Amino acid sequence: MPEYRRAHIPGSSVFLTLITYQRYKLFLVPENIEMLRQACTVMMAEKPFNIDAAVILPEHIHFLWTLPPDDPDYSYRVGRMKVLFTRALRGANNLPDDVCESRKKHRESNVWQRRFYEHTIRDEFDLRKHLNYLHFNPVKHGLVQCVHDWPYSSFHRGVRRGEYDRNWGCQCRSNSFTPVVTSLMNLEMGE
Repeated sequence: MPEYRRAHIPGSSVFLTLITYQRYKLFLVPENIEMLRQACTVMMAEKPFNIDAAVILPEHIHFLWTLPPDDPDYSYRVGRMKVLFTRALRGANNLPDDVCESRKKHRESNVWQRRFYEHTIRDEFDLRKHLNYLHFNPVKHGLVQCVHDWPYSSFHRGVRRGEYDRNWGCQCRSNSFTPVVTSLMNLEMGE
């Protein structure tokens, strides 16, 4: 297998996609979403950074993180968050039972896929494109008809801050909407 190298740039903004093992729909359970939030809170207290945007879907999560100016280590943070969430889930007995022999051998759980997708944000246009992709993702996956209908998204915070109009991406009320990031919507962004 070729060696994959990730860009580690202090102070960078990074778009991340984390997927559950075998796309198990762990986040259909509100208690699991709360455990994920608690894992993020603990991890952020241990190794601070900003969560600029996030969306939690049934079997995957998208984040946009900005790292401190002197720290490039998002990989550690992803790993730590996965561990904290997995421990909380195991403690709540909400884990599915199907762990393959390979995962047992490597002391891996059946919660997360081994790897995660990352993209270092290059400029303002790239940032906006990834924010829009992240927020429109519940509509893309057919979970809701309008962005504002998905409760587990930083879109609502963006509306409160004036970064998005509440009806952005809205298709209810007979609005005709074409996403600004149409070409990006067709990409496989780690999903």
